[in-house]
Amino acid sequence: MVKKLQKMADKKAANPAGLLDSQVAAMVKDSAHQIWLAGMGAFSKAQAEGGKVFEALMKEGMALQKKTQGLAEDRINAVTSKMTAVAGGVGDKAGAQWDKLESIFETRVAKALNKMGVPSRKDIDALIKRIDELSAKVGTAAPRAAKVAKAAAKKAPAKRAVRKAA
Repeated sequence: MVKKLQKMADKKAANPAGLLDSQVAAMVKDSAHQIWLAGMGAFSKAQAEGGKVFEALMKEGMALQKKTQGLAEDRINAVTSKMTAVAGGVGDKAGAQWDKLESIFETRVAKALNKMGVPSRKDIDALIKRIDELSAKVGTAAPRAAKVAKAAAKKAPAKRAVRKAA
Protein backbone atom coordinates (compact mmCIF):
# COMPACT_ATOMS: atom_id res chain seq x y z
CA MET A 1 0.00 0.00 0.00
CA VAL A 2 2.75 2.42 0.91
CA LYS A 3 4.66 1.44 -2.23
CA LYS A 4 1.60 2.12 -4.35
CA LEU A 5 1.20 5.56 -2.81
CA GLN A 6 4.87 6.32 -3.44
CA LYS A 7 4.52 5.24 -7.09
CA MET A 8 1.48 7.44 -7.42
CA ALA A 9 3.33 10.38 -5.88
CA ASP A 10 6.17 9.81 -8.36
CA LYS A 11 3.66 9.71 -11.23
CA LYS A 12 2.03 12.91 -10.02
CA ALA A 13 5.38 14.62 -10.02
CA ALA A 14 5.87 13.41 -13.58
CA ASN A 15 2.26 14.10 -14.61
CA PRO A 16 0.81 17.10 -12.79
CA ALA A 17 -2.63 16.60 -14.35
CA GLY A 18 -5.78 16.10 -12.28
CA LEU A 19 -5.99 12.53 -13.56
CA LEU A 20 -3.64 11.37 -10.85
CA ASP A 21 -5.76 12.90 -8.02
CA SER A 22 -8.69 10.67 -8.86
CA GLN A 23 -6.43 7.63 -8.75
CA VAL A 24 -5.16 8.62 -5.29
CA ALA A 25 -8.69 9.14 -4.07
CA ALA A 26 -9.70 5.74 -5.42
CA MET A 27 -6.71 4.13 -3.71
CA VAL A 28 -7.51 5.79 -0.37
CA LYS A 29 -11.14 4.73 -0.69
CA ASP A 30 -10.09 1.18 -1.54
CA SER A 31 -7.67 1.13 1.40
CA ALA A 32 -10.33 2.38 3.84
CA HIS A 33 -12.73 -0.28 2.56
CA GLN A 34 -10.12 -2.99 3.18
CA ILE A 35 -9.54 -1.71 6.73
CA TRP A 36 -13.29 -1.73 7.35
CA LEU A 37 -13.55 -5.33 6.10
CA ALA A 38 -10.64 -6.40 8.31
CA GLY A 39 -12.34 -4.86 11.35
CA MET A 40 -15.62 -6.62 10.53
CA GLY A 41 -13.76 -9.93 10.20
CA ALA A 42 -12.03 -9.43 13.54
CA PHE A 43 -15.35 -8.60 15.16
CA SER A 44 -16.98 -11.70 13.65
CA LYS A 45 -14.11 -13.91 14.76
CA ALA A 46 -14.21 -12.43 18.27
CA GLN A 47 -17.94 -13.14 18.47
CA ALA A 48 -17.50 -16.72 17.29
CA GLU A 49 -14.56 -17.55 19.52
CA GLY A 50 -15.45 -15.16 22.34
CA GLY A 51 -17.19 -17.84 24.41
CA LYS A 52 -14.20 -20.17 24.14
CA VAL A 53 -11.77 -17.41 25.02
CA PHE A 54 -13.96 -16.34 27.94
CA GLU A 55 -14.06 -19.90 29.32
CA ALA A 56 -10.30 -20.26 28.90
CA LEU A 57 -9.75 -16.98 30.74
CA MET A 58 -12.05 -18.13 33.55
CA LYS A 59 -10.10 -21.39 33.92
CA GLU A 60 -6.82 -19.50 34.06
CA GLY A 61 -8.31 -17.09 36.59
CA MET A 62 -9.52 -19.93 38.81
CA ALA A 63 -6.13 -21.63 38.67
CA LEU A 64 -4.41 -18.36 39.57
CA GLN A 65 -6.86 -17.75 42.42
CA LYS A 66 -6.25 -21.23 43.88
CA LYS A 67 -2.51 -20.74 43.61
CA THR A 68 -2.57 -17.33 45.31
CA GLN A 69 -4.93 -18.57 48.03
CA GLY A 70 -2.59 -21.47 48.74
CA LEU A 71 0.39 -19.13 48.94
CA ALA A 72 -1.52 -16.73 51.16
CA GLU A 73 -2.58 -19.54 53.51
CA ASP A 74 1.01 -20.78 53.70
CA ARG A 75 2.23 -17.30 54.55
CA ILE A 76 -0.52 -16.82 57.13
CA ASN A 77 0.34 -20.15 58.77
CA ALA A 78 4.02 -19.25 58.85
CA VAL A 79 3.33 -15.84 60.38
CA THR A 80 0.88 -17.36 62.87
CA SER A 81 3.43 -19.92 64.03
CA LYS A 82 6.10 -17.24 64.39
CA MET A 83 3.74 -15.01 66.35
CA THR A 84 2.75 -17.92 68.58
CA ALA A 85 6.40 -18.63 69.31
CA VAL A 86 7.08 -14.97 70.05
CA ALA A 87 3.99 -14.72 72.25
CA GLY A 88 5.06 -17.84 74.15
CA GLY A 89 8.50 -16.36 74.77
CA VAL A 90 7.00 -13.08 75.90
CA GLY A 91 4.57 -14.96 78.16
CA ASP A 92 7.42 -16.90 79.75
CA LYS A 93 9.40 -13.72 80.36
CA ALA A 94 6.34 -11.99 81.78
CA GLY A 95 5.66 -14.96 84.04
CA ALA A 96 9.21 -14.84 85.36
CA GLN A 97 8.88 -11.11 86.01
CA TRP A 98 5.58 -11.66 87.85
CA ASP A 99 7.23 -14.34 89.99
CA LYS A 100 10.03 -11.93 90.89
CA LEU A 101 7.54 -9.20 91.68
CA GLU A 102 5.46 -11.56 93.82
CA SER A 103 8.50 -12.69 95.82
CA ILE A 104 9.59 -9.08 96.38
CA PHE A 105 6.07 -8.18 97.51
CA GLU A 106 5.88 -11.13 99.90
CA THR A 107 9.28 -10.29 101.39
CA ARG A 108 8.37 -6.65 101.97
CA VAL A 109 4.97 -7.50 103.46
CA ALA A 110 6.61 -10.03 105.80
CA LYS A 111 9.14 -7.41 106.93
CA ALA A 112 6.40 -4.85 107.55
CA LEU A 113 4.29 -7.31 109.55
CA ASN A 114 7.33 -8.37 111.56
CA LYS A 115 8.07 -4.71 112.42
CA MET A 116 4.47 -4.32 113.64
CA GLY A 117 4.85 -7.38 115.86
CA VAL A 118 2.57 -9.68 113.88
CA PRO A 119 3.85 -13.24 114.22
CA SER A 120 5.01 -15.01 111.09
CA ARG A 121 3.81 -18.37 109.86
CA LYS A 122 6.87 -20.01 111.44
CA ASP A 123 6.06 -18.42 114.80
CA ILE A 124 2.45 -19.61 114.63
CA ASP A 125 3.52 -23.13 113.65
CA ALA A 126 5.98 -23.20 116.58
CA LEU A 127 3.20 -22.08 118.96
CA ILE A 128 0.83 -24.73 117.63
CA LYS A 129 3.49 -27.38 118.14
CA ARG A 130 4.11 -26.16 121.67
CA ILE A 131 0.36 -26.18 122.43
CA ASP A 132 0.09 -29.73 121.10
CA GLU A 133 3.00 -30.81 123.32
CA LEU A 134 1.44 -29.16 126.38
CA SER A 135 -1.95 -30.66 125.58
CA ALA A 136 -0.36 -34.08 125.42
CA LYS A 137 1.24 -33.56 128.84
CA VAL A 138 -2.00 -32.23 130.32
CA GLY A 139 -3.87 -35.16 128.82
CA THR A 140 -1.97 -37.59 131.09
CA ALA A 141 -2.76 -35.43 134.10
CA ALA A 142 -6.39 -34.94 133.03
CA PRO A 143 -7.83 -37.80 135.09
CA ARG A 144 -6.39 -36.26 138.26
CA ALA A 145 -7.70 -32.83 137.27
CA ALA A 146 -11.11 -34.34 136.63
CA LYS A 147 -11.17 -35.83 140.13
CA VAL A 148 -10.17 -32.49 141.64
CA ALA A 149 -12.87 -30.73 139.65
CA LYS A 150 -15.53 -33.23 140.79
CA ALA A 151 -14.52 -32.82 144.43
CA ALA A 152 -14.67 -29.06 144.10
CA ALA A 153 -18.08 -29.29 142.49
CA LYS A 154 -19.44 -31.38 145.36
CA LYS A 155 -18.11 -28.98 147.95
CA ALA A 156 -19.32 -25.86 146.19
CA PRO A 157 -23.11 -26.56 146.37
CA ALA A 158 -22.89 -27.25 150.08
CA LYS A 159 -21.31 -23.89 150.66
CA ARG A 160 -23.98 -22.23 148.59
CA ALA A 161 -26.73 -23.93 150.51
CA VAL A 162 -25.27 -22.72 153.77
CA ARG A 163 -25.09 -19.19 152.54
CA LYS A 164 -28.69 -19.27 151.38
CA ALA A 165 -29.88 -20.46 154.75
CA ALA A 166 -27.99 -17.81 156.60
